[in-house]
Amino acid sequence: ACKIAQTLREFGVRPNGIVRIDSATDVESWSKNPLENTKLIADTFKKATDIAIDYGEKLAAEGEICWGGMHSWKWMLRTLELSDREGNLGFQADLAHSMLYLLGYNAEDHRILPKDFNWEDKEVFDDAYKKMTDALSPWTIDLHIAQNDGTVKGMGSHDKTGKHCLADDPNGKLDINHASSFWLKDSNGNQRQDIKHICWDGCMFPNSTLQKQNTWDVILDTMLSVRDEFGW
Repeated sequence: ACKIAQTLREFGVRPNGIVRIDSATDVESWSKNPLENTKLIADTFKKATDIAIDYGEKLAAEGEICWGGMHSWKWMLRTLELSDREGNLGFQADLAHSMLYLLGYNAEDHRILPKDFNWEDKEVFDDAYKKMTDALSPWTIDLHIAQNDGTVKGMGSHDKTGKHCLADDPNGKLDINHASSFWLKDSNGNQRQDIKHICWDGCMFPNSTLQKQNTWDVILDTMLSVRDEFGW
């Protein structure tokens, strides 16, 4: 993967970006021995990062609740810390997936939002979101713009994970630009200069939806809105 990424970069078609990784294990299997399995994942990430460095690439672990050792914000942070490759290994923040960290799916003890949370209470949401991003933002090197309605979805043999919605879905819980600001600004409120790449992540739509021009018009408009507000 790193060799392909390097080649595309050298061809000039991929000036920025990362190589995405995950732990490739479900939460149930991981939970049989959390400490040892997390160490194994971290060691694998460390060795993979050393390979990526040889190709001039960086790796980013996408925080999805379906992957063991990455299924909560605390375990994700622990895995990154144990990998000990900060600067070359980072976090890929997906707005749809990371929001579910707040709700404690697959890790109730790491839930941040209260069980009786009212989605209209923006102050409580922002406080919870900030707690998560304060922990993971320093590790973040790539951002996926996305929307989520607060539910999970599984397809085929894939464990349930964050459900992606269309950017203009009326059931979407995120103010996309506002949520992006937590990742794209530093602790002093300044625009971060180290994140050079954002993209749209919305892989859970039927082909009929993806074949509509309006789908892409809305996606691109959303992306441009984030770039115009937080780009540099």
